[in-house]
Amino acid sequence: MQRITFCATLMAVIAIMRGADACTGITLKSKDNSVVVARTVDWSGTEMNNMYAIVPRGHNMQSLLPGRQMGGLEFSALYGYAGLAVEEPEFIIDGTNEAGLSAALFYFPNYGEYKPYDEKDKDISLADFQVVSWILARFSTIDQVKSAINDVRIINIDPSASNVHWRITEPNGRQVVMEIVDGIPHFYENEIGVLTNAPGFEWQLTNLNNYVNLKPGPAGPTEFGPIELRAFGSGAGFLGLPGDFTPPSRFVRAAFLKTYSLEQNNAYDTVIRAFHILNNFDVPLGVQFAVGRAPNNMPSATQWTVATDLTNRTIYYHTMYNRSIRSINMNQIDFANIEFQYHPLDTTKRETITPVKIDLPTAK
Repeated sequence: MQRITFCATLMAVIAIMRGADACTGITLKSKDNSVVVARTVDWSGTEMNNMYAIVPRGHNMQSLLPGRQMGGLEFSALYGYAGLAVEEPEFIIDGTNEAGLSAALFYFPNYGEYKPYDEKDKDISLADFQVVSWILARFSTIDQVKSAINDVRIINIDPSASNVHWRITEPNGRQVVMEIVDGIPHFYENEIGVLTNAPGFEWQLTNLNNYVNLKPGPAGPTEFGPIELRAFGSGAGFLGLPGDFTPPSRFVRAAFLKTYSLEQNNAYDTVIRAFHILNNFDVPLGVQFAVGRAPNNMPSATQWTVATDLTNRTIYYHTMYNRSIRSINMNQIDFANIEFQYHPLDTTKRETITPVKIDLPTAK
C-alpha cells in the first residue's frame, strides 16, 4: 500500500468503520437460472474514495494490523478478480472472482465480536476490510471458505470501530452469511437472498414473521360493523410495510420487494430489475441526522449501487454522481497477464444528461 501514506489510509478507514451506514443487499434469479447479486453502499459521513480494482492471478497482498503497522497475513491470488473498493484497492467491499464466487462486506455494529488481536498471531491475522479480497483471491466455493476460516484470525484495525459481516455467493445461487460472534465464525444459509446490517441474520429472518399479513395485490373491501372499509388505491396488501431506513425495516422491505418482483427472462433484465428494486433504498442525505446537522452536501448517502451477473461474469454499477450504468465484463480480462490496477468509479462527478432532440420548424 504505497499509493497514499499508511497513516492517512488507516485514519480514513477507521472513520468509515465508526460511522453509520444503511447498506442493503438482494439476490435474484432469472427464468434461465442466471444469478444476480446486488447491493447499495451507504455512507453519509463524508465522500469515500470509491474505486474499482482489477486483481490478476499471482498478485501478493498483506493484511493491516492495529497500531498503524503492516505485518499481518500474507496471501497471493490463486484466482483473478474484480471488485468495487473504498479508500484502498485492497479494501474490496463487493467483488467476484474468475471462478464466479462473489463476496461482499456489510456493517454489523454492536452484535458481531472478533477475538482480541494477539501479537503472537500476527502472521495469521486478517483485517476485516480485507476478508473479501482474501476470499476472492483464494477460493472458488463456499465450502472452501468454511474449511479455511479457522486458519486465520479476523481482526479489526481499531477495536473501537464497528464490526462487519459478509455475504458469499456461488454462481449456482447458493449463498451464505458469515458472522463472527464471540470470536466464533458462524455460517447461515441465506435462502431468502437478503442482507442488511444488525441485528444478526437469524433474528432478521425471525422478524419477518411480524409481517405475515403482508401480501401483494389488493386488500378489502372489509365489512366493519355497519360500514365497509375500502383501500384508497392499489397495493393495499402491502399496507404496513416498513419504510424507514433502519436495518430491520430495510431487511423486511427488501425481502418482500424482491420476493414478489416479477421474475425476468434473462440475466440482463434481472440486473436492471435489481437496480429498480434498490432504488427503494437510496438514502437522501440528511435523513440520518438531526435537522441542520448533516456534515456535508453530497448528492446522496447511497454512494454507489452494484449488481453483478454471476452467470455471465459481468459487474454493473452506478454512483451518486452519475446514475448511468457502467459495466465490467470479466470475460474480456486475461487475469493471467493483466496488471494490477484500480480506477475511480467516476471519471467525471457529474450526471450524464442527454438532451432530447426536438424537430423545430424551419424558417420560411
